[in-house]
Amino acid sequence: MRETRDVLISGGGVAGLTAAAAFGAAGFSVICVDPAPPVTEEGGAGADMRTTAFLQPARRVLEEAGLWSRLAPHAAALKIMRIVDAGGELPAPRIVKDFDAAEIGEEPFGWNFPNWLLRREMVARIGELPNVDFRPGVATRSVLTRQGEARVTLSDGTQVATRLLIAADGRASPVREALGIGVKTIRYGQKALAFAVTHPIPHDNVSTEIHRSGGPFTLVPLPDRAGKPCSAVVWMERGPEALRLAALDVTEFETEMFARSAGLFGPLTLVTRRSVWPIISQIAERFEAERTALLAEAAHVVPPIGAQGLNMSLADLGCLLDLARAAPERLGDRAMLTAYHRRRWPEVKARVTGIDLLNRTSMLSARPLRDLRAGALNALYSLAPVRRTLMKAGLGLGR
Repeated sequence: MRETRDVLISGGGVAGLTAAAAFGAAGFSVICVDPAPPVTEEGGAGADMRTTAFLQPARRVLEEAGLWSRLAPHAAALKIMRIVDAGGELPAPRIVKDFDAAEIGEEPFGWNFPNWLLRREMVARIGELPNVDFRPGVATRSVLTRQGEARVTLSDGTQVATRLLIAADGRASPVREALGIGVKTIRYGQKALAFAVTHPIPHDNVSTEIHRSGGPFTLVPLPDRAGKPCSAVVWMERGPEALRLAALDVTEFETEMFARSAGLFGPLTLVTRRSVWPIISQIAERFEAERTALLAEAAHVVPPIGAQGLNMSLADLGCLLDLARAAPERLGDRAMLTAYHRRRWPEVKARVTGIDLLNRTSMLSARPLRDLRAGALNALYSLAPVRRTLMKAGLGLGR
């Protein structure tokens, strides 16, 4: 069977589903495929226990895709980003600095959601769009590009001719590999545990990042759960330590959590399963090829610091959509894709470099180096213009 579409999206994760909804809402005909059906319930086997904080600029893309109205009722606003240095002799707070969104505007920094819930609402939205065909359980098997189209063969034997092929198929992207696009990868020997907890002390819409060694321990607000304050946790550690923690029974794990959180929220109660993810930085040599755009983790991967990962991905999508809408007759041509690469690659490269530095700093174990880190945090925060500039830069806003 041979089909023709404006856009084919390889990858049905959060980024791929958002792209499908966005291009569909813009009037393009879309097929989105993914070899694994999305898990849309928290208790489902293989559910993604991570959360995503959409920062301010991402809201425009979500609104244009018709997703924001579905997501907003489930949002936990992020009004303050709190950085805690607990790198002293004991794992207790010694420096606490709040970066308050009110200093730079009326909106919160962003809004946090569980990834499984995002998939649920995105699949529902795609179901409302007659020009979008989502095919879970179907993979991209082969890619052949020509000047006028990409010819994609799917795992069910379907052949699709498309003006624009979007690779949103993850850090080991089969489409990127098929097109021979290289990547630069940095491995840290770290892993991240992702899970949710309840706690007796309210989070007050404050995202709290606690630094000691091995990587940050971050609590991100979620809506209350069974009447109790709830947060998503990303706990980064060196690989062997992360695996040790993941193997502990619940009581032992909660004891370790309480100590690593510096007791800031009282005893933490584990309310979901724990998932473990490898931490790397990665950037593709280029974000485009003939009739193809790389998006999200197919293009770049960063450690989960400062909520940058998926927000960089939605900036990719926003750029690609703007170019497509400006000249729909040139969808997927060389000029459009070259412009996409030139606009996105330098900015992404700068962010990958900056987050790499932050991650290496968060991993410091030697006490004198942790003391230097604490001093740098104190100095940067104390300068109000620098503080506001850092907040705007983290959001991807101008001065």
